[in-house]
Amino acid sequence: MVLWLKHLLPVHTLVLAMKIEYLGPATDLEVIDRLLELDGLSIVDIGCNDGDLTRSLAKRGAHVLGLEPNPIQAAHNRQADPVDGVTFQEAPAQALPLEDNSTDGVIFSRSLHHVPAPLMDRAIIEAIRILKPDTGFLYVLEPEMGGQFSQLLKPFHDETQVRAAALATLARTARPRFQSANEFWFTKVSRYADFDELREKLLANTFSPHDARSIDQPVVRALFDAGRTDDGYQFTNPMRVHLYRGLDTPN
Repeated sequence: MVLWLKHLLPVHTLVLAMKIEYLGPATDLEVIDRLLELDGLSIVDIGCNDGDLTRSLAKRGAHVLGLEPNPIQAAHNRQADPVDGVTFQEAPAQALPLEDNSTDGVIFSRSLHHVPAPLMDRAIIEAIRILKPDTGFLYVLEPEMGGQFSQLLKPFHDETQVRAAALATLARTARPRFQSANEFWFTKVSRYADFDELREKLLANTFSPHDARSIDQPVVRALFDAGRTDDGYQFTNPMRVHLYRGLDTPN
Protein backbone atom coordinates (compact mmCIF):
# COMPACT_ATOMS: atom_id res chain seq x y z
CA MET A 1 0.00 0.00 0.00
CA VAL A 2 1.57 3.28 -1.09
CA LEU A 3 0.21 6.72 -0.30
CA TRP A 4 1.26 10.16 -1.44
CA LEU A 5 0.58 12.76 1.22
CA LYS A 6 1.63 16.31 1.97
CA HIS A 7 2.87 17.06 5.44
CA LEU A 8 1.23 20.20 6.74
CA LEU A 9 3.95 22.35 8.24
CA PRO A 10 3.91 25.91 9.58
CA VAL A 11 3.22 28.56 6.97
CA HIS A 12 6.86 29.66 6.88
CA THR A 13 7.99 26.11 5.99
CA LEU A 14 7.94 24.65 2.49
CA VAL A 15 5.31 21.91 2.15
CA LEU A 16 6.94 18.78 0.73
CA ALA A 17 5.39 15.66 -0.72
CA MET A 18 6.58 12.45 0.87
CA LYS A 19 6.07 8.88 -0.20
CA ILE A 20 4.44 6.84 2.56
CA GLU A 21 4.29 3.05 2.43
CA TYR A 22 2.47 0.74 4.86
CA LEU A 23 4.40 -2.45 5.56
CA GLY A 24 1.76 -4.30 7.57
CA PRO A 25 2.26 -6.07 10.91
CA ALA A 26 5.97 -6.45 11.65
CA THR A 27 8.66 -6.31 14.27
CA ASP A 28 11.30 -3.58 14.41
CA LEU A 29 13.94 -5.95 13.05
CA GLU A 30 11.74 -7.23 10.25
CA VAL A 31 11.34 -3.65 9.04
CA ILE A 32 15.07 -2.98 9.28
CA ASP A 33 15.78 -6.16 7.32
CA ARG A 34 13.34 -5.04 4.64
CA LEU A 35 14.66 -1.49 4.31
CA LEU A 36 18.40 -1.70 5.03
CA GLU A 37 21.37 -3.78 3.94
CA LEU A 38 23.79 -3.52 6.86
CA ASP A 39 26.55 -6.02 6.11
CA GLY A 40 29.94 -4.33 6.41
CA LEU A 41 28.54 -0.93 7.35
CA SER A 42 29.45 1.26 10.33
CA ILE A 43 26.28 2.06 12.27
CA VAL A 44 25.60 4.27 15.29
CA ASP A 45 22.61 3.27 17.42
CA ILE A 46 21.69 6.42 19.35
CA GLY A 47 19.82 5.95 22.62
CA CYS A 48 20.42 2.20 22.51
CA ASN A 49 18.90 1.46 25.95
CA ASP A 50 19.83 -2.14 26.86
CA GLY A 51 21.62 -2.75 23.56
CA ASP A 52 19.33 -5.47 22.22
CA LEU A 53 18.94 -3.72 18.87
CA THR A 54 22.64 -2.88 18.79
CA ARG A 55 23.57 -6.55 19.07
CA SER A 56 20.97 -7.56 16.48
CA LEU A 57 22.41 -5.07 14.00
CA ALA A 58 25.86 -6.58 14.53
CA LYS A 59 24.47 -10.04 13.79
CA ARG A 60 23.55 -8.64 10.38
CA GLY A 61 27.19 -7.89 9.69
CA ALA A 62 27.36 -4.26 10.80
CA HIS A 63 29.99 -2.67 13.04
CA VAL A 64 27.80 -0.96 15.63
CA LEU A 65 28.45 1.69 18.24
CA GLY A 66 25.64 1.77 20.80
CA LEU A 67 25.36 5.12 22.56
CA GLU A 68 23.32 5.50 25.73
CA PRO A 69 23.09 8.75 27.74
CA ASN A 70 21.76 7.15 30.93
CA PRO A 71 24.86 6.42 33.05
CA ILE A 72 23.31 3.43 34.82
CA GLN A 73 22.24 1.71 31.62
CA ALA A 74 25.47 2.67 29.85
CA ALA A 75 27.46 0.98 32.63
CA HIS A 76 25.33 -2.16 32.34
CA ASN A 77 25.96 -2.23 28.59
CA ARG A 78 29.73 -1.91 28.97
CA GLN A 79 29.79 -4.70 31.59
CA ALA A 80 27.74 -7.13 29.51
CA ASP A 81 29.35 -10.06 27.70
CA PRO A 82 31.17 -8.78 24.60
CA VAL A 83 29.66 -9.31 21.15
CA ASP A 84 31.66 -9.22 17.93
CA GLY A 85 31.12 -5.97 16.07
CA VAL A 86 29.59 -4.13 19.05
CA THR A 87 30.98 -1.27 21.12
CA PHE A 88 29.09 0.60 23.83
CA GLN A 89 29.73 4.11 25.09
CA GLU A 90 27.97 6.65 27.27
CA ALA A 91 27.11 9.76 25.26
CA PRO A 92 24.15 12.04 24.56
CA ALA A 93 22.65 12.43 21.09
CA GLN A 94 23.56 16.10 20.94
CA ALA A 95 27.30 15.47 21.41
CA LEU A 96 28.41 12.40 19.47
CA PRO A 97 31.97 11.13 20.09
CA LEU A 98 32.73 10.54 16.40
CA GLU A 99 34.59 12.25 13.59
CA ASP A 100 32.89 14.09 10.75
CA ASN A 101 31.80 11.96 7.76
CA SER A 102 32.81 8.73 9.52
CA THR A 103 29.60 6.69 9.65
CA ASP A 104 27.47 4.81 7.12
CA GLY A 105 24.22 5.01 9.07
CA VAL A 106 22.65 6.53 12.17
CA ILE A 107 19.64 4.94 13.83
CA PHE A 108 17.27 6.50 16.36
CA SER A 109 14.96 3.66 17.44
CA ARG A 110 12.27 5.16 19.71
CA SER A 111 14.96 7.44 21.08
CA LEU A 112 14.66 10.85 19.40
CA HIS A 113 11.66 11.79 21.55
CA HIS A 114 13.76 11.05 24.66
CA VAL A 115 16.22 13.80 23.73
CA PRO A 116 15.30 17.02 25.58
CA ALA A 117 13.12 19.02 23.18
CA PRO A 118 15.44 22.06 23.02
CA LEU A 119 18.27 19.71 21.95
CA MET A 120 16.47 17.63 19.30
CA ASP A 121 17.61 19.82 16.40
CA ARG A 122 21.17 19.64 17.66
CA ALA A 123 20.90 15.84 17.87
CA ILE A 124 19.83 15.60 14.22
CA ILE A 125 22.58 18.00 13.12
CA GLU A 126 25.10 15.87 15.01
CA ALA A 127 23.81 12.72 13.31
CA ILE A 128 24.17 14.41 9.92
CA ARG A 129 27.67 15.62 10.81
CA ILE A 130 29.01 12.11 11.28
CA LEU A 131 27.38 10.62 8.16
CA LYS A 132 29.41 9.92 5.06
CA PRO A 133 28.50 12.29 2.21
CA ASP A 134 26.24 10.87 -0.51
CA THR A 135 25.98 7.34 0.93
CA GLY A 136 25.12 7.93 4.59
CA PHE A 137 21.57 7.32 5.83
CA LEU A 138 19.47 8.43 8.80
CA TYR A 139 16.82 6.01 10.12
CA VAL A 140 14.34 7.25 12.74
CA LEU A 141 11.64 5.06 14.29
CA GLU A 142 8.92 6.77 16.33
CA PRO A 143 5.71 5.27 17.79
CA GLU A 144 2.40 6.87 16.86
CA MET A 145 0.75 8.35 19.96
CA GLY A 146 -2.76 7.31 18.95
CA GLY A 147 -1.91 3.61 19.04
CA GLN A 148 -3.47 1.17 21.48
CA PHE A 149 -0.24 0.55 23.40
CA SER A 150 0.63 4.26 23.61
CA GLN A 151 -2.83 4.96 25.01
CA LEU A 152 -2.32 2.20 27.59
CA LEU A 153 0.76 4.04 28.91
CA LYS A 154 -0.64 7.55 28.55
CA PRO A 155 -2.25 7.88 32.03
CA PHE A 156 1.20 7.68 33.68
CA HIS A 157 3.56 8.31 30.77
CA ASP A 158 2.08 10.79 28.30
CA GLU A 159 4.55 11.34 25.44
CA THR A 160 2.18 13.33 23.22
CA GLN A 161 4.25 16.52 23.27
CA VAL A 162 7.72 14.99 23.00
CA ARG A 163 6.74 12.71 20.13
CA ALA A 164 5.18 15.66 18.29
CA ALA A 165 8.37 17.62 18.91
CA ALA A 166 10.45 14.78 17.45
CA LEU A 167 8.37 14.70 14.26
CA ALA A 168 8.53 18.48 13.93
CA THR A 169 12.30 18.31 14.31
CA LEU A 170 12.56 15.78 11.49
CA ALA A 171 10.47 17.95 9.18
CA ARG A 172 12.39 21.08 10.09
CA THR A 173 15.96 19.84 10.40
CA ALA A 174 16.37 16.46 8.70
CA ARG A 175 14.14 16.64 5.63
CA PRO A 176 15.68 19.76 4.03
CA ARG A 177 19.20 18.28 4.26
CA PHE A 178 18.61 15.06 2.31
CA GLN A 179 17.84 14.37 -1.31
CA SER A 180 15.59 11.42 -0.48
CA ALA A 181 13.04 11.10 2.31
CA ASN A 182 10.64 8.17 2.66
CA GLU A 183 8.21 7.27 5.40
CA PHE A 184 7.15 3.74 6.26
CA TRP A 185 4.41 2.69 8.65
CA PHE A 186 3.99 -0.71 10.26
CA THR A 187 1.94 -2.21 13.07
CA LYS A 188 3.75 -3.52 16.12
CA VAL A 189 2.02 -6.05 18.36
CA SER A 190 2.91 -6.26 22.07
CA ARG A 191 1.79 -9.32 24.05
CA TYR A 192 1.68 -9.96 27.80
CA ALA A 193 0.61 -12.92 29.88
CA ASP A 194 -0.83 -10.62 32.57
CA PHE A 195 -0.63 -7.14 34.08
CA ASP A 196 2.28 -8.12 36.30
CA GLU A 197 4.43 -8.83 33.25
CA LEU A 198 3.68 -5.39 31.81
CA ARG A 199 4.49 -3.67 35.10
CA GLU A 200 7.75 -5.54 35.62
CA LYS A 201 8.98 -4.80 32.11
CA LEU A 202 8.22 -1.11 32.53
CA LEU A 203 9.94 -0.93 35.91
CA ALA A 204 13.03 -2.66 34.50
CA ASN A 205 13.75 0.29 32.19
CA THR A 206 16.54 2.30 33.73
CA PHE A 207 15.24 5.49 32.10
CA SER A 208 11.73 5.02 33.54
CA PRO A 209 10.69 7.69 36.08
CA HIS A 210 7.74 5.59 37.26
CA ASP A 211 7.09 3.44 40.28
CA ALA A 212 4.70 0.53 40.67
CA ARG A 213 1.99 2.76 42.15
CA SER A 214 1.88 5.11 39.15
CA ILE A 215 1.56 2.16 36.78
CA ASP A 216 -0.92 0.12 38.81
CA GLN A 217 -3.94 2.42 38.82
CA PRO A 218 -7.57 1.63 37.88
CA VAL A 219 -7.59 3.49 34.55
CA VAL A 220 -4.48 1.62 33.39
CA ARG A 221 -5.89 -1.73 34.47
CA ALA A 222 -9.11 -1.00 32.58
CA LEU A 223 -7.17 -0.20 29.41
CA PHE A 224 -5.10 -3.34 29.91
CA ASP A 225 -8.19 -5.52 30.35
CA ALA A 226 -9.51 -4.21 27.03
CA GLY A 227 -6.62 -6.03 25.36
CA ARG A 228 -7.66 -9.47 26.60
CA THR A 229 -7.43 -12.34 24.10
CA ASP A 230 -7.84 -16.09 24.41
CA ASP A 231 -4.14 -16.49 25.27
CA GLY A 232 -3.22 -13.36 27.18
CA TYR A 233 -3.30 -9.66 26.37
CA GLN A 234 -2.44 -8.01 23.07
CA PHE A 235 -1.94 -4.38 22.07
CA THR A 236 -1.19 -2.88 18.68
CA ASN A 237 0.57 0.35 17.87
CA PRO A 238 1.26 2.07 14.55
CA MET A 239 4.95 2.82 14.13
CA ARG A 240 6.51 5.21 11.64
CA VAL A 241 9.96 5.10 10.15
CA HIS A 242 11.60 8.06 8.45
CA LEU A 243 14.45 7.02 6.18
CA TYR A 244 16.68 9.76 4.76
CA ARG A 245 19.42 9.26 2.19
CA GLY A 246 21.73 11.42 0.11
CA LEU A 247 22.93 14.50 1.92
CA ASP A 248 22.29 17.58 -0.20
CA THR A 249 25.66 19.07 0.66
CA PRO A 250 28.78 17.67 2.35
CA ASN A 251 28.77 18.09 6.16
